[in-house]
Parts: sequence; C-alpha cells; structure tokens
Amino acid sequence: MLSVWLPIKTIWWREIIRFVRQRSRLLSAILQPLIFWILIGSGLSASFKPPSTSSENTSYEQAYTEYFYPGIVVLVLLFTAIFATISVVNERREGFLQNVLVAPVPRWSIVLGQTLGGITLALLQGVLLLGIAPLIGIKVGLISLLTTGGVMILIAFGLTNLGLLIAWRMDSTQGFHAIMNLILIPIWLLSGAFFPLAGVPHWLAWVMKLNPVTYGLAAFRHSLYLDSHITFDEIPTMTISIIVCSVFSLLTYAGAVLTASTQQI
Repeated sequence: MLSVWLPIKTIWWREIIRFVRQRSRLLSAILQPLIFWILIGSGLSASFKPPSTSSENTSYEQAYTEYFYPGIVVLVLLFTAIFATISVVNERREGFLQNVLVAPVPRWSIVLGQTLGGITLALLQGVLLLGIAPLIGIKVGLISLLTTGGVMILIAFGLTNLGLLIAWRMDSTQGFHAIMNLILIPIWLLSGAFFPLAGVPHWLAWVMKLNPVTYGLAAFRHSLYLDSHITFDEIPTMTISIIVCSVFSLLTYAGAVLTASTQQI
C-alpha cells in the first residue's frame, strides 16, 4: 500500500508546491472570471429574464449577477483544470514525465495524484470565491457550505480528468490550449451558466441536456441555496445532477488512466 500511496502523495504535493511558486495562476484563475462576472453581469442585467424559482415564504426573483454567479464559480474550476493539466505537456517536454512512467508504480496512481492536485487547487480557489456570495444576497450556511464543497470536488474531479485525458495525448502547449478552448469553453457556455435552459431553441436545449457540465452547475446551484430554501424548477434535480456528475467523473478518470497506460516510455 505504501508503494501505491507514496507516488500519489508525492505528485499531489508537487502540484501544490508548483502552485505556491506560481502565484500568478491564482490571480488569473480568479480575477478573469470576476471581470467577466462584473462586466457581463452589469451589461445584461437589464435584459435578463430570471428562470422559474420558488420559495417557502415569499416570491423570489434573481438578478442576472446572482444568476451568473454559480457559473463564474464553475468557470474558476474549469480554469483550474486547464492550468493543472497543462503541466503534463510541459513535463513530457522536460523529461520528468518519462521518469515517472518508468517507476514501478501503477499508472492509475499517477493519474490520481495529478487529479487530487487539481481538485485541491480548485477547491481552494472556489472556496475563496464563495466569500462573495453574501455580498449579492445568497445566504450560505453550514449545510449549504458543506454540500457546495462536495459538489465542487465532484465537478473539479470530472473536469481535471477531462483535462488529463486530453493532455496525456498532446505534445505541445499550443495544441493543448487550442483543444481546451474548443471543448471546455463551449461546454461551459452551454451549461446554463450564461443563459437559462428555458426559452432556447429546441435543438440547443438538447445540446444543453446532453452536456455533463449542465448537471454539475445544476447541482452547484441547488446546493448553494439549500439554507435559503429556494428551489429551481427549470433545471435538473439535485439527485439526477449528482448521478450524472458521478458517472461523468468515473468515465473521465477511466479514460485518463487508459490513456496514461498506453503511453510509451
């Protein structure tokens, strides 16, 4: 067991050390989504029609900045996945990855160590961004905070493994950025982060329903309002969202492990 968990811990800790030494990653991963949130939220607030919500006591209507906020947190998790997994491409070029692959440890432990590093960094940055929630009127209590943290871990697990699945196949950072922008940004835009599912064209609604990030964002949105007793009627339920996110995370992890296992030393 020591021979399995030691490389996991080592790779995980290496990701943390790299992050501490590259503080610009923290600024870019948080400030860029915040700028999007302020500019886009302010610009579209006047023309936004909030999705259907219900509350136990009074009617509840969201402003666009409040609706857009969960999508911004998910965008931070997405950026973290990009920054965490691009190191695989750099490590292949520098020769470190070849040294890791030649070690007598299972490939799944290497992938798990990389994934845990990405999850830790994503959770750190996501929790920092949760501090803004009370400023826009979202009541975040203990139950909501714990549930939201668990959902963020699940989302980060799936997105980081998706990034690893791509990064293990790439030889250049330019190609990696091109693929990530082609895949990750569209699935975020079509997750309900930017606009609600209700009212979109029929074909686009199906694309959003088939998007796994839609269910991650829906789970995050539900968990964020647990202490406020507010429910959302036009997004997937919490149970369905957790199930889809779990399946997506397991599939992406299995794909990343399979890709890593086929890499030649």
